[in-house]
Amino acid sequence: MEKTINIKVKVWRQAGPKAKGAFETHELNNVSVDSSFLEMLDVLNEQLIRERKEPIAFDHDCREGICGMCSLYINGHPHGPDSSITTCQLHMRTFKDGETITVEPWRSHAFPVIKDLIVDRRAYDKIMQAGGYVSVNTGGVPDANAIPISKLKADEAMDAASCIGCGACAAACKNGSAMLFVAAKVSQLALLPQGQVEGAARAKAMLSKMDELGFGNCTNTGACAAECPKNISLSHIARLNREYICAKLQD
Repeated sequence: MEKTINIKVKVWRQAGPKAKGAFETHELNNVSVDSSFLEMLDVLNEQLIRERKEPIAFDHDCREGICGMCSLYINGHPHGPDSSITTCQLHMRTFKDGETITVEPWRSHAFPVIKDLIVDRRAYDKIMQAGGYVSVNTGGVPDANAIPISKLKADEAMDAASCIGCGACAAACKNGSAMLFVAAKVSQLALLPQGQVEGAARAKAMLSKMDELGFGNCTNTGACAAECPKNISLSHIARLNREYICAKLQD
């Protein structure tokens, strides 16, 4: 027999960017513990539609922990209380029968609310456009082993590249800093020969854009790494700082 729980969902509702928001509480009964958090929200929306009420707006896409769009603040944690997962990978077995679950959008000045639980995360795209790429002409596609890269460096670059840009780091940071995101994107290129050509310009441009967009400063509390669904290491922030300092010394 399928195990179910009864819960209350305290969810943030906001009609638009300039509208005043508030929490609404809804009761949901017989929720399968094997369902995902987003599936639970689907069921809740079906209930609201039957009651002729406005469904809750929330972001989602792949539902496989890849795209990072399922950006929800759940019970005080980005992506929920479980570690190393996105919201779509969070299952209802995590919660207790009768529990009240608080669901909020990302709380960051640089991620303004569009509607309900959906926030505008284009700030991350603008940071990437500022320098998160390689623009030099590298010619045709070389053989895999044509450019020697140590396994240690390759693995570290791959770890940095696993960042999905979900925004959990900025949402978790008390300063609303995007340093872990920027550090991951700088590291994945700085560790490889192809990315070192524009290394100095990249670090300066991406950090400058981060400041311009209203993200806060990093004070090394570690909340970003603790809440990151892909376990991006704080060591990448140290590398970003080195890249930036070296770039400034070259001016």
